[in-house]
Amino acid sequence: MAIREIIVLPDKQLRLVSKPIEKVTPEIRKLADDMLETMYDAPGIGLAGIQIAQPVRIITMDLAKRDEEGETKPRPRVFINPEILSASEDMSVYEEGCLSIPEYYEEVERPARVRVRFTDLDGKVQEEDAAGLYATCIQHEIDHLNGVLFVDYLSKLKRDRVMKKFTKAAKLAGK
Repeated sequence: MAIREIIVLPDKQLRLVSKPIEKVTPEIRKLADDMLETMYDAPGIGLAGIQIAQPVRIITMDLAKRDEEGETKPRPRVFINPEILSASEDMSVYEEGCLSIPEYYEEVERPARVRVRFTDLDGKVQEEDAAGLYATCIQHEIDHLNGVLFVDYLSKLKRDRVMKKFTKAAKLAGK
């Protein structure tokens, strides 16, 4: 396993639409392992392949909560070719952040519940209902696979401000 570099706004790769994965191969399993290690190191709760410059439809996620002793038992998840089959009409608002837009958080409104289909690392197609943080996170990560960022849900004024801030930071860093 290896920690990969997470690409950051305004990197244009973040706007790419990721390609479907044809088959679960040892290379895809290694990519999933690297993504999980990168996500935990960041630290984050979700990561899409494109965020490490891999434009393929793969997501890693871990929404494990701390127990009474403050310990977290990892519950890593991998979603290959995830797609939303249906979404509830009722909405929920969560404060979202993104490893590709570091230290920036805003409230985003999304469907409260979704049904998702994906392939697991064994090559089996799964369907699940997602609600709460799981629903928000899976929608956020699938958006990445489609070249959409959570800031796209904000007002034009807020979106322009964050884009300007990260573009300026990239210029100062010489990127």
